[in-house]
Amino acid sequence: MIDFQPLFEFSRHNCVAICSLLVPANLIATITTLILVAQGQSLIKLQWSKGIASFLAIALFLHVSTWFMIGIITPVTFILFGLGSSCLLVNLIAVAYRQPAQLHSAKLRSSLS
Repeated sequence: MIDFQPLFEFSRHNCVAICSLLVPANLIATITTLILVAQGQSLIKLQWSKGIASFLAIALFLHVSTWFMIGIITPVTFILFGLGSSCLLVNLIAVAYRQPAQLHSAKLRSSLS
């Protein structure tokens, strides 16, 4: 059976380093997705950006969950959990917003030709 306890301990002992990587990475990946939507980039680029941002948000959730498991519940844990949630939600909504617009324009082009 796999023992996750050493991984959880690593996460808690290196919290500052992990958070200093994940917080800006989450924000940059989410902003990148929004920029790609605003520029009207292809759906493939948006899917890649959403995938990377979702991976980073889930990594942040898992890191914060290690603190919840041992009973450390502080405003910081809720702020980080909220940041991950909002980044994940913004990415999903941005790609969902872009998909119907791209499908509609493809149908319009095919009907005109």
